[in-house]
Amino acid sequence: MREPATGLVLHSPEGVPYRFDPGALCLELLPTGGSARYPRHEVLREPANLAVWAARSRLRPSPSVAVTEAELAAARELRAALWRMAVDQAHGRVPREADVAVVNATAAGPPLPPRLLRADGRRGGGAGWSRDWGPAATGARLLSTVARDAVDLFGGPYAHRIRECAADGCHLVFVDTSRPGRRRWCSMERCGNRHKVRALRARREGEEE
Repeated sequence: MREPATGLVLHSPEGVPYRFDPGALCLELLPTGGSARYPRHEVLREPANLAVWAARSRLRPSPSVAVTEAELAAARELRAALWRMAVDQAHGRVPREADVAVVNATAAGPPLPPRLLRADGRRGGGAGWSRDWGPAATGARLLSTVARDAVDLFGGPYAHRIRECAADGCHLVFVDTSRPGRRRWCSMERCGNRHKVRALRARREGEEE
């Protein structure tokens, strides 16, 4: 069975959709906007928006999460901390202690509870069973799961591969999990292709001179 593609479907300012895979669950939260330079791109305007993000994230199976206003505010706080940490890491700066504290405090809570279900819906374990999330799938548990992913990323072997897209005007952040470790663009569909087009145009203009 083919695994579903990971990543998010974003839209360029021109309205063209493209797939962006930041390589980690915690970094998928960042393009929901609102932080730092991007208040106009805010996606998490109400609790239901966080539940929609969770269903579209790389979490499998897609969780159905009940979110409160307080949990939505906590999600925005965590997102802001992760934005700053990721950008600091990408540019060789030590992440700020206050941001690390937010991540650690969020990760300390209980995460989303996984469980096994039989084909007929009964709980249990063994061959032929499916994976699901328990009924206590709250916004707080979702955020704890995201924060624990951040702990694994920033404290793991790929921390030095957290990067900001090399394209001018694009500030999307990703972790390069490729074997060569030479990823430069948020998406080849978007920034990578635009770079190739500009490079080709520049070569042609150079040949015509």
